[in-house]
Amino acid sequence: MQTRKIRNGVVFSLVFAFIVLLVIAFYADFFSMLKAFSHFRWMYLPLILGLTLVNYAGRFVKWSYYLKRLRISLRPSLSLLIFLAGLSMAITPGKVGELLKSYLLKRYTQTPISRTSPIIVAERLSDGLAMLVLASSGLMLYRFGLELLLPLLFVGLIGILVIQNRRLSLQILRWCERLPLLGRFTEPIRLFYESAYVLLQWRPLLLATIIGIISWSGECLALYFVFRGLGIDASIDLVLKSTFILATSSLVGSASGLPGGLGSADGSVLGLTHLLVTPSTAVGGAATLLIRFCTLWFGLLIGVGALIILRISSGFRASLEETPAVELTQPSPITHQSAADLSSISAASGE
Repeated sequence: MQTRKIRNGVVFSLVFAFIVLLVIAFYADFFSMLKAFSHFRWMYLPLILGLTLVNYAGRFVKWSYYLKRLRISLRPSLSLLIFLAGLSMAITPGKVGELLKSYLLKRYTQTPISRTSPIIVAERLSDGLAMLVLASSGLMLYRFGLELLLPLLFVGLIGILVIQNRRLSLQILRWCERLPLLGRFTEPIRLFYESAYVLLQWRPLLLATIIGIISWSGECLALYFVFRGLGIDASIDLVLKSTFILATSSLVGSASGLPGGLGSADGSVLGLTHLLVTPSTAVGGAATLLIRFCTLWFGLLIGVGALIILRISSGFRASLEETPAVELTQPSPITHQSAADLSSISAASGE
């Protein structure tokens, strides 16, 4: 792990987050926004944070399912800590820091990173599809965002279709083997493809997307209760608008590649709230800061806590450069996935 680059990226992200905070405060009129905060019904805060935890619980179910698909055996408590530790990397550019989960899996199971990193890709794809489903009602009702979201759907589906076309994918891999620069990475690329092929079969993809719809609905409802806490009247229309705003802003944030969607996701929540929910920029700014604290920053704090627990419980070094003092699970005997291995995994999973 290039920890120095990740550390520098996190520092940059924190500075950028502070700039975004200043921009929102300036746009929303700082003192008017403070007044909106003072009228917020804080009894909603535990419910909002609880709904965010519902999202993380659903995503952990999906994580566990993907580990089972790849036949990676891990103690549930350790699996949970590794999953939560990935949340600490939410503000790394493009969320590349989430590869920390693959790195930790390698430490505890000896499974190559190239074999487990497709889990991160599958998580992002299934989450994106879930977000598109959640945003679909708003897309039809408000006719907003189609020009941005449909290209994302198209690119994602093309990638899935290419991965599922095994003959085409293997031909591309053989072509890559002949290239001077890519030839030396043939084995990791092939391991990556074999895992991606297992995880992105249509049935597991559909199941993961359904789990994503359920889990991300938690954060959509969290935004609804943020609006309620700021005095917006309850209605089914507000539920639909909250779902559309949260799903669309999350997609925009992911597509931007910015760390944690900073700026892009915040701006989308603020702009869509002003457009669809309330003309008050102060209420919109307060809602934006509240939902981002209760999702992005709350998750980051949980992730940092999980990393600390890992370090305390297993001698895990903060530098991520030395072997853990205590081995918590047996190394996985699978270090390479051949076509025959893949067939047996698919058959055992009911493909």
